Amino acid sequence: MASTVRAVVARSVKAPVTVQEIVVPDPGPGEVTVDVAACGVCHTDLHYREGGIGDDYPYLLGHEAAGVVEAVGPGVTGVEPGDFVVLNWRAVCGECRACRRGRPQYCFATHNATQKMTLTDGTALSPALGIGAFAQRTLVAAGQATKVDPAADPAAAGLLGCGVMAGFGAAVHTGGVELGDSIAVFGCGGGGNAAIAGAALVGASPIIAVDLDPAKLAWAVGFGATHTVDASKHDPVEAIRALTGGFGADVCIEAVGNPAVLEQAFFARDLAGTVVQVGVPTPDMALPAIPMIEFFGRGGALKPSWYGDCLPSRDFPLLVDLYLQGRFPLGDFVSERIGIDEVEEAFRKMERGEVLRSVVVFA
Repeated sequence: MASTVRAVVARSVKAPVTVQEIVVPDPGPGEVTVDVAACGVCHTDLHYREGGIGDDYPYLLGHEAAGVVEAVGPGVTGVEPGDFVVLNWRAVCGECRACRRGRPQYCFATHNATQKMTLTDGTALSPALGIGAFAQRTLVAAGQATKVDPAADPAAAGLLGCGVMAGFGAAVHTGGVELGDSIAVFGCGGGGNAAIAGAALVGASPIIAVDLDPAKLAWAVGFGATHTVDASKHDPVEAIRALTGGFGADVCIEAVGNPAVLEQAFFARDLAGTVVQVGVPTPDMALPAIPMIEFFGRGGALKPSWYGDCLPSRDFPLLVDLYLQGRFPLGDFVSERIGIDEVEEAFRKMERGEVLRSVVVFA
């Protein structure tokens, strides 16, 4: 029987979100329902509310979530009721051209649930990133539920569903940071600090954090930054070169989503170095006006990072294990635990730079 639960809905562009009752159908073939334990308030949810991703309102927000499988539909074998899972938005299809080439981390046809969750009047909801987890229960494709160690705190584990995984993967997977590499991270919010934590885990040095906000730079030191640059006072390009023998960093991570910052990252890297953009831009932004001779002459690579080029079935259990071993500071990303009625205020705190992650916790 379908369930009626409370959830956070964005009804129209830029309008404050509201908590409403929604209807979650029983899982069909290849689907599962998950009782959500915790869901992080991610900047992507704010992009949905603001119309920066699409206009398919009403949106059911929330996607950085962990919970317990409530029921499974026909044909589901990977998880079963009672499993503790982290939700993901890369449920690989196994059939697209990327999957057939052995690159499932780039899957171009990831699975979502076929059935629609609705408002109580029957209006179909568009779940954020195919998940919609600011809800007591949600419906997803089975491949979107990744089983992990149930000893993990749901508020921490759920953050792997987007921001932490994206930042970690931008450094370790897309950027290929290794032992002894130098790295500069522009933007020290959740994603940027996850890149810093990932770089620290693999032994990068130096790890240079760049931000305009001294409080965020202090966070970055806690996650493993060896040096900080206050970009409100110093030219970050010159500062990074000074910290790397005059050369620039091997890898620069742009975790803001701003053309001017991307340009700084481009010029702050060493010859043949790598720039990774993981910050999400708005649709009106354009690439910076970098002379083509600079693009050619400096060599290296410029890479956007999709979800940190992660493979959830591989990466989520590993990072949860490292967290439980005390080797990856996943829990430190949780700034506060809030109720479902406090998401709109959490958006404002995020815009003011007061939190890394507010996390909605369900009783």
